[in-house]
This record gives sequence, structure tokens and C-alpha cells, in this order.
Amino acid sequence: MNYVGVGAGLWPFATQAQQKAVPVVGWLSAGSPSLSAGVATFREGLSETGYVEGQNLAIEYRWAEGRYEQLPALAADLVGRKVDVIAALSTPAALAAKNATSTIPIVFAVADAVASGFVAGLARPGGNLPGVSILIVELLPKRLELLTELVPQARVIALLVNPNNPNTEPMIREVEEAVRAKGVRLRILKAGAPEELETAFATLAQLQAGGLVVGTDPFFSSRRAQLVALAASHTVPAIYEYREFVDTGGLISYGPSITGATREVGVYAGKILKGAKPADLPVEQPTTLELVVNLKTAKALGLTVPPSILARADEVIE
Repeated sequence: MNYVGVGAGLWPFATQAQQKAVPVVGWLSAGSPSLSAGVATFREGLSETGYVEGQNLAIEYRWAEGRYEQLPALAADLVGRKVDVIAALSTPAALAAKNATSTIPIVFAVADAVASGFVAGLARPGGNLPGVSILIVELLPKRLELLTELVPQARVIALLVNPNNPNTEPMIREVEEAVRAKGVRLRILKAGAPEELETAFATLAQLQAGGLVVGTDPFFSSRRAQLVALAASHTVPAIYEYREFVDTGGLISYGPSITGATREVGVYAGKILKGAKPADLPVEQPTTLELVVNLKTAKALGLTVPPSILARADEVIE
């Protein structure tokens, strides 16, 4: 028998068996694909650990597009496909992923990871959930303060929230405490769908609101162009969390870099693919906060931005 011939004939099949399929990362977002900056920086984070989509890595994207009730099914789909890691962007997405699996590593970007119950502690989170804990609720009083500094004549301030977001009640409580100290009245506007945004803004005039604080929410981020346009058409000074709103034409923002958070999620996903244990990866927190002001928008609203705000601004768009 020609053993050499048999061996040569089997060689291609042996090689194929030894080749491991490329790892797959599941991307789970409550927002929409229009948040492309987050995807780009997520890929940058992965590339820092040597993983490039389409070369040695595949990414399965799942977008709820603001419909949070779809997140459990999207998370279950990723688990069913046996992805190696799930990147959960936002608290609603991370909750859905956490409920779907206790074995697949979930790298999150959420509001207050400890208070939200994702981890026991920041230094050693334990379990299968490492990631980035973003300051969301805690920064609302500061944004309210900036807004009242910008429109000191305002006696009524509105807060826009998504009733479907688990962080909504803590956000409302935080702002209610802050407005009492400022001596202004607070009105709550709720919107969880595009048409509800139109309705919420239509009530601003009836409420005589002199300013608007836009709560942090993936749905709002995915509709930032609509939000900025509505604020302009209703001539209401609005403050947002992320600079992407101001880049789109919004008035002012104060908060962490969302692109920095998604980059870190990508880095952590890559580390886990390389063998790092999720339980050993400390939960990261933003180290810098950005204050961005759009002077063109301020002029269109007839506002003069105080020097005190301009002096603190990290970027002024003219």
C-alpha cells in the first residue's frame, strides 16, 4: 500500500480541520446604524489588539433602532449563533444580553455599572461582564447648571426622557433635586418613538419652558438630527450629553466621549478573544469630560454665550 500517497491525499483535509474559524463578535445596540462613529471606534479598539473585521474577525450587528422591546430577541439570536463575545452598547442592551447568557462574555458600556447591578465592584467585576461605566445620571445636575447659566432668565426647564429606558426614573430624581436648588420649575417630557418627539416639542410653548435638558438615551442619540432640528424650529436652548449633537448643530453638550467608550469596549473584546478572563478586567470609567459649544446655533437663537462658559469650553464651534 502506498502510505505516502494516502498521507498526501489526506493532507488538505487535515489542514482544514486544524484551521480554526475566525472568532465572531456580536454587536448589540439599542440605537440605529446611523451611530456609525461608535462602530468605527469600536473597530479601532479591536484593531489595537490585532483584530480586523473581514480579515481575522467577523462582527454580527444587531440594532434595535430605539425599539427596546426587540433587544431580548436580538440578544437571544446572538447567543444562538454562539458568538465569542457580545459588545452591549447602552444599559438596555446590556440588560438584554445579561438575561440571555451567563457564559458568553459581555463587554458593556452602561450607566453606573455597580448601581445598575452589572458588577459587584469596579476593580474586580467578577462574572462574565467587564466594560465601561459611563457617568450619565450623575452629570445631569451639571448640565442643568450650564443651561441655567446660559439662559438665566428661564423660570421653567423641561427634561426630555425616554420612558422605556431603565435609567429614566433616576434621571428625573436627580434633576428634580437640582432644580429645587436653582429655584426653577421642572417639566417632564417623555418620548420613546420618532412621532412622540414631535409631540413633546409641541408642548414646550404651552409649558413656557425657557430651556431643555435632553436626557441620555440611545434612541435620542440615533435621532440626534431630528432632535437638533426640533430644538431649532421651536427656538428652545437645549443641552445634550454628547458632542455629536453639537457637531450636528445642537447648542451645547457636556459629558464623556462616547467614541472613547466604544473604543475601550473594542479593546476589551479583543483582549477577551486573546484569552483574558472577563472577571479579571476592571471596569473602566471616563477620565475626561467634554464641554462643547456651538456659537452659530447660539446666534440663531439670539443667545450670548457667557464668557464663563466659553472659558471652560473644550471646543467652540464658530
